[in-house]
Amino acid sequence: MRIIVHTGKGGVGKTSISAATALRCAEMGLKTIVISTDTAHSLGDSLEKEIGPEPVQLYPNLWAQEVDARYSMDKYWGLFQRYMVALFSRQGVEDVVAEEVTILPGLEEGAHLLWINKYVNENEFDVLVVDAAPTAETLRLLSLPDVTRWWFERILTLTRGVSKVIRPFTKLMRRNDSMPDDDAWNQVQSLFDTLDRVRKLLTDPEMSSIRLVVNPEKMVIKETQRTYTYLNLYGYATDAILCNRIIPPEVTDPYFTMWKANQQENIAFIGEAFGELPLMKAPLFGHEVGGLDALRQLAEALYGDSNPAQKMFDGKTHQIESTPDGGFVLVVPLPFANKQDLDLYRSRDELTLRVGPYRRNIVLPYALWDLEIGDARFEQSTLRIQFTKDERASQSAK
Repeated sequence: MRIIVHTGKGGVGKTSISAATALRCAEMGLKTIVISTDTAHSLGDSLEKEIGPEPVQLYPNLWAQEVDARYSMDKYWGLFQRYMVALFSRQGVEDVVAEEVTILPGLEEGAHLLWINKYVNENEFDVLVVDAAPTAETLRLLSLPDVTRWWFERILTLTRGVSKVIRPFTKLMRRNDSMPDDDAWNQVQSLFDTLDRVRKLLTDPEMSSIRLVVNPEKMVIKETQRTYTYLNLYGYATDAILCNRIIPPEVTDPYFTMWKANQQENIAFIGEAFGELPLMKAPLFGHEVGGLDALRQLAEALYGDSNPAQKMFDGKTHQIESTPDGGFVLVVPLPFANKQDLDLYRSRDELTLRVGPYRRNIVLPYALWDLEIGDARFEQSTLRIQFTKDERASQSAK
């Protein structure tokens, strides 16, 4: 099974591209399901069909689903949550408020990940296409397995039994309520185990690919760069950039002349920002992209005769590794480069790397902003840049 996740800044056309990709896969004979994890669902509008919280078959080989977080939470978290709602309600808390406070932070979004696990386990589909939320929410979603596992292991199991953590609250309430039974706690454990499994699925490049959707606008590209850097940090494999809404050459109206020139400059900047990642382009159509015919047009522009389900890039254009002393190393593969051709420029949140006449622009994650470049080595066709704490600043702070 292949999992393809489309993400990007809000409004760049992720939903249309997800629907077009799923339709192309289905028409190539692959049993395909496309799911929307964006709370502002528009997948049904793009496909011009009614879609609900459970998968619905729309066309031969094509299913679709708009994930409803509340529905999913009740399905996967219901037993434990019902116990906690009852507990809070007995203390005089309104039922509606009790339901809100018994959802662990992030788990409402995490319900989307549980569907991915379900479809992989059932193995009924060849391709799962995910129309993800805008980048900030997607990053929170993809980092959720790490965050929730930490929460469960460090907080709930701080003592030998999780019930010991809850018991002080019941004492404060001056009640001697019983703790959740084993089935409820087993559901909690199963939930976190499932999130761990999904993390492994999404970080397996043979199974999963993240694809970044952009428009040829500098602000959009900059945000997408940050997303790409953080995806590398979490170990998720990005295998393509999909550039949407490019004004086609046949548009000759003078009104669009400057806009077209700016777009071409920004498309060149995409090459600097994302290195060897494949870049696929789709034009700005003169009509709304909705319904089968329009989606086929979009798929044709993006993929031509190729299969969207195939892995499009093997490897990473850069990655960040942590070091035992609390620092980081930025690793940039540079095959066929010569050491004499390398130049490095750094601002607080960006790194610009020149290799001969070519340039790479890498946005740094927040954790590296206040670190100094301690060392840079070019060995075995790979540049390794070490980021360390500024000892002088540390001494001054002391």
